[in-house]
Amino acid sequence: MKTAVIVTTYNRPQALRLVLNSLANQSVPADQVVVADDGSTQSTAECIAGFQAKMPLQHAWQADQGFRAAAARNLAVSRSDADYLIFLDGDCIVPPDFIEKHQRLAEAGWFVAGNRILLAQRLTHDVIERQADIASWSTWRWLWQSCLGECNRWMPRLFMPGQSWRKQRPTRWQQARTCNLALWRQDFQQVNGFDETYNGWGHEDADLAVRLIRQGVFHKEGRFATAVFHLWHAENDRTQTLENETRLQTILNNSEIRAKLGLSQHLK
Repeated sequence: MKTAVIVTTYNRPQALRLVLNSLANQSVPADQVVVADDGSTQSTAECIAGFQAKMPLQHAWQADQGFRAAAARNLAVSRSDADYLIFLDGDCIVPPDFIEKHQRLAEAGWFVAGNRILLAQRLTHDVIERQADIASWSTWRWLWQSCLGECNRWMPRLFMPGQSWRKQRPTRWQQARTCNLALWRQDFQQVNGFDETYNGWGHEDADLAVRLIRQGVFHKEGRFATAVFHLWHAENDRTQTLENETRLQTILNNSEIRAKLGLSQHLK
């Protein structure tokens, strides 16, 4: 299958450089990497240009009109023709077998929700300053960082084999986060992608998961296989959280499957 990684970013080129470097060193490389840029300045474009000789990398940029991650991701998907989509945030560094593990978990009728290890502010600052290759750190080293309080946990670095246990909560939408989420493009198109009426931080990923499950595409655990290393950042502006929560509750209360304002507008 042809796999694309969709990387969302906004004005954080030093973090993005670490993420792209980790994607350039995969055991199974992506067929396409598309940066979903929510209005960054020229420094991000320069960062991306520096990697275009190392991987099949595209830059999908939209104007800066506030937090519009849903629209940025839809735009990026429209620039890809891959069969399978892996969504990743531009501050989430991936281990060398990240794409390989996601491909192994890919299965018709399921989306895969992975998890993350959250780095503390001090470790994040050090990693960015040194452009450290934390993707290659051993599990033992992450255990030590956890003991030092430099990350929230280490156990996601462990691998747990098997498939059946990953399907025990098929209708759970609450753990689906687009910092680490994979699904078939066909399923994404059937629900019309992300709902772009979500502006500001929050809940557009939950909305997508709810509509996928309603369509008959269920939640498969990516835990203990596909964990990413999430760099610390200051909390996003959450002034529109209540509005987005209300929008999500409306979706939960109705039977909608397709986003009213979604991927289709970018495919015209």
